[in-house]
Amino acid sequence: MNKKILLDAHGESIMDEYRQQLPLMQEAIVKIYNTLRKTFDDAGIILAALEYRVKSEDSLAGKLELKGAKYHSLADITDIIGLRVITFYTDDVDKVASAIDRLFTVDWDNSVDKRKVHEIDSFGYLSLHYICSMEGFPYRFEIQMRTILQHAWANMNHDTGYKSGVEIPKRYYRNMNRLAGMLELIDDEFSKIRIELNDYRRNVQKLVASGNLDDAPLDGDTFRNYLELKPFDQLNRRIAKVNQAEIQNVPLMPFLPVFKSLNCKTLGDVQRIIRTYSEGAYQIACYQLGLTDLDIISSSIGPQNLCIAYTLKNGGGKAGLKLMFDTLNGESDGNEAVAEFLMEQANDLPFMNQ
Repeated sequence: MNKKILLDAHGESIMDEYRQQLPLMQEAIVKIYNTLRKTFDDAGIILAALEYRVKSEDSLAGKLELKGAKYHSLADITDIIGLRVITFYTDDVDKVASAIDRLFTVDWDNSVDKRKVHEIDSFGYLSLHYICSMEGFPYRFEIQMRTILQHAWANMNHDTGYKSGVEIPKRYYRNMNRLAGMLELIDDEFSKIRIELNDYRRNVQKLVASGNLDDAPLDGDTFRNYLELKPFDQLNRRIAKVNQAEIQNVPLMPFLPVFKSLNCKTLGDVQRIIRTYSEGAYQIACYQLGLTDLDIISSSIGPQNLCIAYTLKNGGGKAGLKLMFDTLNGESDGNEAVAEFLMEQANDLPFMNQ
């Protein structure tokens, strides 16, 4: 049975103001939410969650019952409107805070950076709390910022400790604090890994741009940057001239595992395949297109024929060709038929006898 909340006349006056202003506050919090969501999306900040709520009547009444005397009016209560921004990484909390500082007026005297607390059991409460206001709205509002691990820990600790109403034995309390320390370390390491990966990607871009392709290991990031140099365009344009065809651009990232299956370890290895097997790839294309009137070809024809030429010239045979098509298109019986056809025609291609 819920306890009946008893308020004095001052508390009831604040509750009356709350009831009158509730529609305005509900309208305002949606506006604040939409402003934050658009700002974070425009800035490329990916969030785990963005939550909001207006304090319920029962919750406000309970607050006023406990410490209503400290509030002169509804405007003195800073958390009636509350939002919570949950990020994946610790460094994103600062980005979020910077954005909020530009959007709203922050009451620095009443805002709290709980991340500066260093107690062992503080992990789940390391939120950054801003008390904000905005033009045209008479009430302040609170925005909490924390990582998803801090949020998970706070909820778990609240459910197992505070919410249960039972004092936790010291042995459990110690284990929970040890877990809090581990989660804090994980939080920091995730951010550290992301920073290092971003540094790696920037270095990859510099390597590719400088032409030091032998120093660039073949992976998703390096290959993506390499494709921006349009390494297959010259071959594709040469092939297109066979039928005066138009080239239709398609994604070429699916060729990454194919080049890896051809023992390419660096972008330099891919570049050597282009340099060494472009003539063979062109001859294959001439055989494919010579008796057709195709006037549109895919931009994948160049890299695909390069891989075919490499496989044929290096003795991969039908099995190697099928593996290549399986890697590129997924396994199917049709791949074996195409591989067999190419093997039958291989001896007629001049590059095979050079």
